[in-house]
Amino acid sequence: MGSAQTARNWYRILTALGYLLICRVTVRADESEIPALAVGSKFVATDTLDCGDEPNEDARQCIEGLRWAPTTFTVELQPSKPGCGDFLVRFPSARPVGNAKNDLVAMEWFAARDAGGNICPARAMVVVHESASRMTIGRIIARGISGQGPHAFLIHLPSYGERRDPEFAKTKRSLSSLPQAIADVRRARDAIVALPMIDHSRIGIQGTSLGGFVTATVAGLDHGYDRVFIMLAGGNLQDVILNGARDAIKVHARLTAAGLSDNEIKEVTRQIEPLRLAARIRPERTWLYTGKFDTVVPPVDSEAWATAAHLTESHHVEFPADHYSGIVYLPQVIEQILREMGAADEKAETLESLPANSNLNRQKH
Repeated sequence: MGSAQTARNWYRILTALGYLLICRVTVRADESEIPALAVGSKFVATDTLDCGDEPNEDARQCIEGLRWAPTTFTVELQPSKPGCGDFLVRFPSARPVGNAKNDLVAMEWFAARDAGGNICPARAMVVVHESASRMTIGRIIARGISGQGPHAFLIHLPSYGERRDPEFAKTKRSLSSLPQAIADVRRARDAIVALPMIDHSRIGIQGTSLGGFVTATVAGLDHGYDRVFIMLAGGNLQDVILNGARDAIKVHARLTAAGLSDNEIKEVTRQIEPLRLAARIRPERTWLYTGKFDTVVPPVDSEAWATAAHLTESHHVEFPADHYSGIVYLPQVIEQILREMGAADEKAETLESLPANSNLNRQKH
């Protein structure tokens, strides 16, 4: 959760570190087999949500409050704004809340490219942004990932970016967008694999701060994502909002201004509390990165989730930093993301080596 000024400072730090060095993928492909990518192209996607059986009563109730009936839906490519990826990907929310602008999900597609600068087949990563309205850190992460191998998709959470309706955001009804965020981020996986150029053998997800809490709950909903990377987040969301410092205080103030009491905040945040589903995640495919001196998301809350999720020491990395200075460790996080996503392995792949049912051959409708 970072202010616009903090985000700008982070950007300068990353630029100074020379982080966004480009290491292009060198996949060769027969472009005649791949549907053309163009503004206006539409593709059919299918929900694969599969929550399975859950013996724990609290976890089962949490799942029942978040799940939806799987169906087919349409994914459309729209033009992107300068600096916001190659295309804007749009698809309907799985849990609409009755506001047309908010209920149409948006993702900025930062496409993987080969040595010649052409969009190429590669694995993919969904990036879930922080609470800052400009989503600066999320966009930096998405650019960095796509520049070194996988496709990256920066999803706009409800009431952010292309989905923001200022009047709706001021109302209590907007709080229904918290469970909606979980559904949208999970459905994003299925929207992505419907697109050309996506090798869906490994689809990952990365979330920071606010996006990290959303990602933690999505990871416990089912196993749709193959790799999960959570930064500066954890469990006890209501504790973070009600008692956290700095930007957590700002979030609390915005909710109060919308007319919510602290008890109502507790009730709403409980619906998406990551701790309720933490035991369902796959610890061997999940990584948590936190700050030892974080006062926005205190270490006790991060540790609570790591313990409930059964993360080993190598999967819970604690940096000697707070919620903001931890950004200097982002290059290390990105390096591990690329390694676990198998970005280096992809350099030798061709279309023929992809799964027989690869969506690279899916036709538009």
